Amino acid sequence: MSTPFDTVRIGAWDLPQRFVMAPLTRNRAGHGMAPTALNAEYYGQRAGAGLIVAEGTQPSWRGQGYLNTPGIHTPDQIEGWRQVARAVHSRGGRIVVQLMHTGRIAHPDNKSVDDTVAPSAVPVGQDTVTASGLKPSPVPRALRTEEIPEIIEEFVHAARCAVAAELDGVEIHSANGYLLHQFLAPSSNHRQDAYGGSPEARARLSVEVTRAVADAIGPERVGIRISPAHNVQGAIETDPRDTRATYEALIDGIADLDLAYLSILADPASELTQDLRRRFGGPLMVNSGFASHTTLAEVTDILARDLADVVAVGRAFIANPDLALRWRTGAALNKPNSKTFYGGDARGYTDYPTLAQSTT
Repeated sequence: MSTPFDTVRIGAWDLPQRFVMAPLTRNRAGHGMAPTALNAEYYGQRAGAGLIVAEGTQPSWRGQGYLNTPGIHTPDQIEGWRQVARAVHSRGGRIVVQLMHTGRIAHPDNKSVDDTVAPSAVPVGQDTVTASGLKPSPVPRALRTEEIPEIIEEFVHAARCAVAAELDGVEIHSANGYLLHQFLAPSSNHRQDAYGGSPEARARLSVEVTRAVADAIGPERVGIRISPAHNVQGAIETDPRDTRATYEALIDGIADLDLAYLSILADPASELTQDLRRRFGGPLMVNSGFASHTTLAEVTDILARDLADVVAVGRAFIANPDLALRWRTGAALNKPNSKTFYGGDARGYTDYPTLAQSTT
């Protein structure tokens, strides 16, 4: 039986505990969507997480969907992420960046290219936040079959940029309704070519991206996140048999790679989660969802029941840069301010006090 404060080896990294910092969009990138000194300070403060999965980061200009989210595909972005990596490493932590192509979850006002792509020309049917308020997301352009290699290369290039930036690796975002998940879900993928029409075909792009990235930077530096039947942002998976077949095809297609980890946003105790864990055969990271804040008691329970090897924790790390110390010592926690989650300056970002600051 594992406990939250047992050490664990995940991929290339020996971690001091079995909970890590989950990817959290904060919308605070600088000019050219490059990380800044403020971002480096924020992540450096949270190096005690052991492993940080940095926020969703676009692998290309057309992969951006939201305001002021960082990229990892230009020289300036590489240099910005290098500041972040060095801040985390100087305090003994590890950090990987989540590669997030948003696909149809986008608006032209938020990015420098007016090219919103998806598996099919099916709008998400929801508004997107822009600098001038909420606006309807556009009807995306369906990717042509011959364009698929370009998408794969965007992920590969971004992964190589992450290594050049001295980051420890990448997490491939195939969840939460973004591009790779749009290919997985029958509601957003109406294709009848090699990338749609069956569970195996819908899983193909996630498999090919993962294999290509692992080949480029080494599988021990690569994780992948999925969210089966999460049913958000129009990626609807309501047929249990189809959902199982799709995700089994995905995991079976990458299981031989010996990736660093598989991250699943779903009920850790579900039959599907545990089936995919067995098929994957490597470390499982779980995140139980967004309905409530993840607590130390929940982490303890998940590990005690051997439902995962590591638990990803989100909002508690926003408000508590030294969360590991606070949980270890039973200290009181700062409360996160949801009004400052997205966009802004240092307020609600780097000004949450540490335990030492709170007691002086």
